[in-house]
Amino acid sequence: MAPSFDFPDWWSKETRKGTPVVVTMENPNFSVLELDGPEATFRSAEKDRGRNAKQFTWVLLLKAHRAVGCVAWMAMALWALLGTIQKRLIFQQGVVVESEKPHKNRLFRFIRAFLVISLAFLVLELVAHLNGWHFYKPSLHMLDVSEIQGFLHATYLLWLTFRADYIAPLILALSKFCVILFLIQSADRMVLCLGCFWIKYKKIKPRIDGDPFKSEDVEQPGYEYPMVLVQIPMCNEREVYEQSISAVCQIDWPKDRLLIQVLDDSDDDSIQCLIRAEVMKWSQRGVNIVYRHRLVRTGYKAGNLKSAMNCDYVKAYEFVAIFDADFQPNPDYLKQTIPYFKNDPQLGLVQARWSFVNSDENLLTRLQNINLCFHFEVEQQVNGVFLNFFGFNGTAGVWRIKALEESGGWLERTTVEDMDIAVRAHLNGWKFIFLNDVKVLCEVPESYEAYRKQQHRWHSGPMQLFRLCLPAIITSKISIWKKCNLIFLFFLLRKLILPFYSFTLFCIILPLTMFIPEAELPLWVICYVPVVMSFLNILPALRSFPFIIPYLLFENTMSVTKFNAMISGLFQLGSSYEWVVTKKAGRSSEPDLLAAAERETKNLNQQLTRGASESELSELNKLKERKSAPSKKKINKIYMKELTLAFLLLTASARSLLSAQGIHFYFLLFQGISFLLVGLDLIGEQVS
Repeated sequence: MAPSFDFPDWWSKETRKGTPVVVTMENPNFSVLELDGPEATFRSAEKDRGRNAKQFTWVLLLKAHRAVGCVAWMAMALWALLGTIQKRLIFQQGVVVESEKPHKNRLFRFIRAFLVISLAFLVLELVAHLNGWHFYKPSLHMLDVSEIQGFLHATYLLWLTFRADYIAPLILALSKFCVILFLIQSADRMVLCLGCFWIKYKKIKPRIDGDPFKSEDVEQPGYEYPMVLVQIPMCNEREVYEQSISAVCQIDWPKDRLLIQVLDDSDDDSIQCLIRAEVMKWSQRGVNIVYRHRLVRTGYKAGNLKSAMNCDYVKAYEFVAIFDADFQPNPDYLKQTIPYFKNDPQLGLVQARWSFVNSDENLLTRLQNINLCFHFEVEQQVNGVFLNFFGFNGTAGVWRIKALEESGGWLERTTVEDMDIAVRAHLNGWKFIFLNDVKVLCEVPESYEAYRKQQHRWHSGPMQLFRLCLPAIITSKISIWKKCNLIFLFFLLRKLILPFYSFTLFCIILPLTMFIPEAELPLWVICYVPVVMSFLNILPALRSFPFIIPYLLFENTMSVTKFNAMISGLFQLGSSYEWVVTKKAGRSSEPDLLAAAERETKNLNQQLTRGASESELSELNKLKERKSAPSKKKINKIYMKELTLAFLLLTASARSLLSAQGIHFYFLLFQGISFLLVGLDLIGEQVS
């Protein structure tokens, strides 16, 4: 339909009198004259002629001033955006265009073809709009052959008939299917939120009775402390290895009951020297710490952990705590987690919550904080309380070594080894506990490049794991309810359906309906339900409430990456087994910990100087050189899929403007802008 521009009717408050008479001139370039009757025609105009002329002039000047200001602001914004595009696409200054592998090009080619077709239809609709050809399918049968205005008009009428009879039913069926999935997933989110509210209302949480470390045997005061192994797997973690090792070495636990394994998979000799020097430093202070480096680096993190667990001395330990290289536990971490194992022999895992040192660093980290707060406080806490099961996060958790061994140990078959061992342990009857009050500091990716690769691994791995463990789930001895929870809720609904409907509904169907109005999506699908779900997601992080609209737009923007990863994992494409270490910035965690390290620097250097060999001193000199070395130059990247989708959504928004579709136009416009910002790498920090 043509847009309605009767703006004076919107604020008109007077009640018109008389019989309206409309006189239409034959020449369409002339304005339409409307007379309200004799009183309006012959009223006296001499009395207020001067005042009305002045008022009319001032109104015109004010409107012109506003229009000029708005146009100037839009021109400046457009000029700045064009300048950024020129710098990144034409001059190639510090810009890297995303390299697409053959298996990744399929989705990009589909989006690009969709964009070309949309541009062609936009030109056709624009020509129809200028010529006044605004017909829907029911009006076509009423047309006379003599009313057809040439070949282009006839082509447009045939397109209207074809889209109404053949294309619209298919789009309607697909959109209804996606809407049903959308409602099911929204209901799941609602149930999780209600479960979280119930936990808060009833104050349900795991508890420890009495003092678990109080021993009545005076002769054996350390009897209550079990043997604990702490593992720190890392690979080329130049920025964070030092603070992670320092935090773990300061854990409050008897030194003779604790062993720390630094599992270094680095392929950079300089980084290996730095980590060895750090391990040696803490070893000379009396900490029971060892350094392990694999010569054959297979299986990524799973292979690293599997190799460490095969050591003979591991048999003497009962529990193993795992911390990734950027995690910094508090000194009382083990005392807050180990006691839960004492009176529950079926407990296999105690998982702590993540806390982020850089959640307020930029817009990207704020949006990640919203997602992860919901994941921990709602998803994992509810599943831990009501099901005794959730996906292991791969770090900041304590495992009973017996549970790992009986579940098959670490396997190298997927890139989500943490989820793999959690599912197998659950199938073997082990229970899990999530501690929402125990927090371990860590980092979230500050650049979109790092976050994008992390999300690809997190969404391709579960689909690959689902293919592998589905037969084991079906044939396991757990209850039917637990099997249904694993298959339909844990894997299909939260790992497959969510990225599928998010990308298909909001990035494909919605812009497509702008060119096929017979299949238009209702407002509650576009606006009301997504806003409500975003509000529920943001409840665990209320400080981020002002970012609710950017969060909604960014989640839809990330759907293309998640959908691509899900397809790669489900159909075993080349990128499904791709592992890229998430880039860290090495943000400081605890000022008191750093201050203590500074206070002990002199004593530590004296001890190392007296007890170190020449090779060890050279390693320390390399450490100092690394600290004083200049940082690498940061670069931007161009993401072609996101950029192409941006132009697609902006094209659809232009089409919706012709039809005066309010909320659809604004949603497509802002969603297209968000894709544009992400495609030009204007969110978060740039990569080094």
